[in-house]
Amino acid sequence: MLTPMMLASSTMPIILTCVAAFVGVTAVAWLVLGRVSGDDRPTAESRLDILKDPRKTRSQSEGDDKRKKKNEALTAALEKASSPIGDKIAGNEAEMGKLREKMVNAGFRHESAPLIFKFIQLVFSASGLLVGGVTGLVMNGVNSDMIMKLAIGVIIGFGLPNFILNFLANRRKQSIFLGLPDALDLMVVCVEAGLGMDQTLRKVAEEMKKSHKNIGEEFAIANQQLQFGRPRNEVLAALGYRSGVDDLKQLANILIQADKFGSSVSQALRVQSDSMRTKRRQIAEEKAAKTAVKMIFPLVLFIFPGIFVILVGPAAINMSRQMLGN
Repeated sequence: MLTPMMLASSTMPIILTCVAAFVGVTAVAWLVLGRVSGDDRPTAESRLDILKDPRKTRSQSEGDDKRKKKNEALTAALEKASSPIGDKIAGNEAEMGKLREKMVNAGFRHESAPLIFKFIQLVFSASGLLVGGVTGLVMNGVNSDMIMKLAIGVIIGFGLPNFILNFLANRRKQSIFLGLPDALDLMVVCVEAGLGMDQTLRKVAEEMKKSHKNIGEEFAIANQQLQFGRPRNEVLAALGYRSGVDDLKQLANILIQADKFGSSVSQALRVQSDSMRTKRRQIAEEKAAKTAVKMIFPLVLFIFPGIFVILVGPAAINMSRQMLGN
């Protein structure tokens, strides 16, 4: 007869194998998302180091081309794998439109990005179903608990890609929001120096890539669209749509109105820059005010017990010794 200890020892390797498989699938999907989004490219500091040594420029550009080709190959492989079941996993038009907007906000601009995301979501759901089924079968057998574990595995597998996508989108929006005041100041300088709107966008795209990569990419895309002959109003509206940042959408509307009515662009940009800096300072003050409340939990859980032991410990030892002596 198997004891509970023996049963637990026999099922532990299977449980660990299932958990390791699920973690492995999650890690691979995270790597795929990072490759497709381009987050593995060098940071601003590494690019400045490259500029200090011109001999590294050619090798760095070759490395960027190789990474770009790898990302394109990976995207093509995922697109090929998801194309046979694309019609079945695709949702309605409204749902796919919202998903496409979220993917664009996260930096995934490929045409088949929503379909690839649905395919990854399906793979995660199947992995969660497998892990939950094996875990429930080993631990509880075929009963209601196994069905509960199957449901939990499917829910976790289905929701994990959404969580990762929301995290990437919010992080990119935060990056664009923090870099937008600097971009506005540079636009003010360019406009007051006599440059047109097209030349201003080109200059901002070139300079902001060194310090704020995401906003530099957005302005570079807008500049390319202008060079292709797309109307300026549509380019500015698309700039706000791709970023998903309300302040950048407001900036696009201001530029559209200034271009339409012929008002001063530099004054409008200066006012918008001051407003954004004020908002950023208010956000910093709000976070600073919340710090005292957030520090209560680590103080109570980690610091106060140690202080209590140090202060009360010696007195407790003396009291115990006196009681034992009596």
